[in-house]
Amino acid sequence: MNIAMMALFHRLGGFRLLRYLVASGGALAVDVGCFLALLALGMWPAAASATGYMLGVIAHWLMSSRAVFTGDVAERGVARTRQKALFVVSALAGLVVTTAIVWSGDAIGMDPRLAKLVAIAVSFALTWLVRSRFVFTPRCDAQPG
Repeated sequence: MNIAMMALFHRLGGFRLLRYLVASGGALAVDVGCFLALLALGMWPAAASATGYMLGVIAHWLMSSRAVFTGDVAERGVARTRQKALFVVSALAGLVVTTAIVWSGDAIGMDPRLAKLVAIAVSFALTWLVRSRFVFTPRCDAQPG
């Protein structure tokens, strides 16, 4: 991630949802850019959507763990592996929702780009809820006083 993006994230301070929106925008750019490129190459819309989404997930992990949920990223070891696994599970849930919406839209003759927009909104809401409540929960490392 470049220095300008890091500075922007730090200026956003404690606004976790706002930082998540910015990270999501970056991941969305990766996702939609790949989706549109693959559509232009003639790939089946549901497969193009799934591929773009998976590449966006990688970008999202990098931004989320480094700039959104910085205080809640687990240390190395089992806790970090568990957190990454939960992130992947949330991503898979979003992937299933996204692919199903684009596939359904394509099956009924909807423009796949419009179906993708619907999928983006639904997937965003789902993954935000899962990630903010289950994946990046505040650590309880402090001992009572």
